[in-house]
Amino acid sequence: MRIGIPRETKTLEGRVALVPAACADLVRRGHEVWIEAQAGIKSGFSDAQYEAVGVNIAPDAAALYEKGQMIVKVKEPIEGDLQHLRRDHLLFCYLHLAAEPALTRRLLDIGLTGVAFETVELEDGALPLLAPMSIIAGRIGVQVGTHLLHQPMGGKGKLLGGLPSTERGKVVVFGAGMAGGNSAELAASGGANVVVFEKRQDRMAQMMALGANVTALYPYEDVVARELATADIVVGAVLVTGARAPHVVTREMLRGMQDGSVLVDISVDQGGCFETTRPTTWKEPTYTEEGIIHFAVTNMPGAVPQTSSQAICAAILPWVDKLAGGDWRGNQALVRGINLDAGQLVHPALQGMSL
Repeated sequence: MRIGIPRETKTLEGRVALVPAACADLVRRGHEVWIEAQAGIKSGFSDAQYEAVGVNIAPDAAALYEKGQMIVKVKEPIEGDLQHLRRDHLLFCYLHLAAEPALTRRLLDIGLTGVAFETVELEDGALPLLAPMSIIAGRIGVQVGTHLLHQPMGGKGKLLGGLPSTERGKVVVFGAGMAGGNSAELAASGGANVVVFEKRQDRMAQMMALGANVTALYPYEDVVARELATADIVVGAVLVTGARAPHVVTREMLRGMQDGSVLVDISVDQGGCFETTRPTTWKEPTYTEEGIIHFAVTNMPGAVPQTSSQAICAAILPWVDKLAGGDWRGNQALVRGINLDAGQLVHPALQGMSL
């Protein structure tokens, strides 16, 4: 199969879907691999490194999409990509269509088949292609939130971990999956008091095991409002596979928080789990509502492309190999990952969308 890897065009996105070593494996298996010129530069990979392992370099996006039968990229296609996609393309990337009705409509009109990284699902419900970026986003969320608490950034001017003679900062995390769990772990290791809201008992136990400064609670509305009132950083990491994220923090709850506190919405790709969330970019990452700084960048891991590209590539390569083999519809995890099939919206979580 001819596999095409385009250059990512989302604002300040530096990742590349497949690193040279992975491409070398695909070439050895008999596939023809093409990459758009300079696609790997921000991740630390030159065109020469790709050429050295047998990858063909396409001079621009038009040439890349023309050559490719399967398009493997990181983020969902935007305008520069959509003009090149065709009905016969098999698209494999993060799609996050639940929050993107306009994009969904465009892809349906094109008539292609799209398998989304975030909905490739194992029998036990695990999401192996979402996990590595969730881990990175969870850690970035706390790193960025800590910085935004600084007074020159508009924050309340608080050192998150505290020190003798001062109080510790407080981080509230919604969700104890890969993203939320990593946010909680990083915040706790930095000395903050951490409250994690989660419904699953096993995940609550995992969070409590992080340390004596971590508390795990069920998200009763009154309890949520109480904990938010004294929070310094709030991280939203709520996920319903393939579906739009539910709102767990209302505007009214924000009004009970202290000015200069920070909200980080990792769920923004799926529409966001805060009522006041709207998508932002790394170019303009924040805005303020009700005195609270909001950070809702839709490609958080894109800020660390050298790490992110290696992590995502290691996760997706076996699945790229299965898709390129041609008999992939016998693989139920990949079948569960199909969002669009020859112009039809097929994923159960998307079928009620208003388009």
